[in-house]
Amino acid sequence: MTSAPDRYRPVRRMLARDQGESHRVSTPLELFFDLCFVVAIAQAGRELAHALAAGHFSVAVPGYLMAFFAIWWAWMNFTWFASAYDVDDVPYRLTTLVQITGVLVLAAGVPRLFGDQNLDLVVAGYLLMRLAMVTQWLRAARGESGPARTAALHYAVGITLVQAFWVVLLFVPHGARAPLFAVGVLAELAVPVRAEMHNRTPWHRRHIAERYGLFTIIVLGETVAAATVAIQTALDEHKAVAELLPIAGGGLLICFGAWWIYFADDAHPYLNSARQALPWGYGHFAVFASAAAVGAGLVVAVEHAVGTTHLTDRAATAAVTVPTALFLFTVWALHSRRHQRGAAQAVLPLAALSVLAATLAGDAGVPLAGALVAVAVAIGTALSAQTERRS
Repeated sequence: MTSAPDRYRPVRRMLARDQGESHRVSTPLELFFDLCFVVAIAQAGRELAHALAAGHFSVAVPGYLMAFFAIWWAWMNFTWFASAYDVDDVPYRLTTLVQITGVLVLAAGVPRLFGDQNLDLVVAGYLLMRLAMVTQWLRAARGESGPARTAALHYAVGITLVQAFWVVLLFVPHGARAPLFAVGVLAELAVPVRAEMHNRTPWHRRHIAERYGLFTIIVLGETVAAATVAIQTALDEHKAVAELLPIAGGGLLICFGAWWIYFADDAHPYLNSARQALPWGYGHFAVFASAAAVGAGLVVAVEHAVGTTHLTDRAATAAVTVPTALFLFTVWALHSRRHQRGAAQAVLPLAALSVLAATLAGDAGVPLAGALVAVAVAIGTALSAQTERRS
């Protein structure tokens, strides 16, 4: 394998990379790409927290899901393309920087999406990212032949058609946008299914697993950062140490436990085909969205503890426990269950249910949820060690 500097040329022919390439790791450009996407995630989480704290649940949940889908889908498409066709030349780098610009435009539009359902900036940023992706696929098609060329063209044409749909959506009355947005989501999800039907693009399974893992770390880091800022602000303004320490402790246990659980098992052994990889990749929408929502929930819990919301105790606690339970269950469904045997299979589903039940504890729900996640980690680790000794 040649190093990144050795591979670099001002302009190269875009050819598929070797799927058996050893020591394939994320590039500095990919890491920069991820970090810039965190800006949009932070905006979505902040607006979610504000809407939840105000009790505007009908605005909070749809707005967050719409914004996060746009962020996640653009990130996911770049990630899989880069795994297959990253040539690291000047056109590739510049196109990727255009996509980064798009996510920053999208991030600027997130407050308007939550405020008055104004989609203009969100769609503009999304189109910038997605149409830049079309140029990448067209370039890949020019360098390929046969089924690989056909797959690349299917991607380019499919993405372009769906972007036209999003433009039309801007001129639809607000009341009709939600169902049409769902149609657009289904159309976006169908593009890879159709393109990969007869020819799998040459993505690298270890590289994909690493990229998803790194993005999970970044999202969890944003959750920690959002909660830390909220706690610091509350301490400065209200001096409510006794009320905030349990939330801080519970939040840390949830974030630490989420990291432990996600990385307890390797995912790449199960990414052998598009049929296996696409559900795994799509399922990470719930992983990433729930992990980021935990941070927003902790902000809500902090604000409730110092009396700046009008939510009930259980509603404020649910802002943390619901996304935590969703994270636990989704990680189990995507890959943890494939590694576990016997009683270990039930640990994460039971933990998810227990965390949901912690909502009933009201103000004590967040530290209780953190303790339950920690217990799940301890039990899961012990059972896994026991299984290894037997084998």
